Amino acid sequence: MRKSAEERKAEILATALRLADELGPDRLTTQAVAGAVGLTQPAIFRHYPTKQALWLAVAQHIQDRMMAAWNEALAPDLPPASRIAALVDAQLCMIESSPAIPAILFSRELQVENVELRQSFAGLMAAFHANLGAELRQAREAGTVRKDFDPIDGAVLLISLIQGLAMRWSLGARGFALRPEGARLLAIQMKLFADPISQEKSA
Repeated sequence: MRKSAEERKAEILATALRLADELGPDRLTTQAVAGAVGLTQPAIFRHYPTKQALWLAVAQHIQDRMMAAWNEALAPDLPPASRIAALVDAQLCMIESSPAIPAILFSRELQVENVELRQSFAGLMAAFHANLGAELRQAREAGTVRKDFDPIDGAVLLISLIQGLAMRWSLGARGFALRPEGARLLAIQMKLFADPISQEKSA
């Protein structure tokens, strides 16, 4: 049965993500994608006129999935600390399911050549930073973190934790469970953010 244009575009995107992981984003070619999908290169260009257009579609696909995961994580009935944990876990879940994401984010060659791609990911990271900052601000108001705590700096530290962990996971041939390790390190980080007096009372 012949696939619809939307089904074919989704298949091309999924294949591009898989090959970006296997080959590296800077070595990915439309010819490689075409061969893996079972199409000719001109057939790929009927759906995505240029390689840049394909990468922008990949970025939009990642953005849509991430934002949906964030919205699910930000359940209003949960306390701020639980929402922070859910946001971090959602991000690690995305990386686990699409391991090419860190390589794409840090591909200097790819992002130098594709300004729109760089801007897309910069906007995505800014939105994630804003979400974490907002939750950390509420955690401060709730007394979960110390009163002199800066939520903006805290969000940077949490993003750095995720990025460093993702890099270690990638370089270590994915030799450990990403999400449990993320939860463990986040718990340590949140203790460092906490008010010492509150910690003494709860001890």
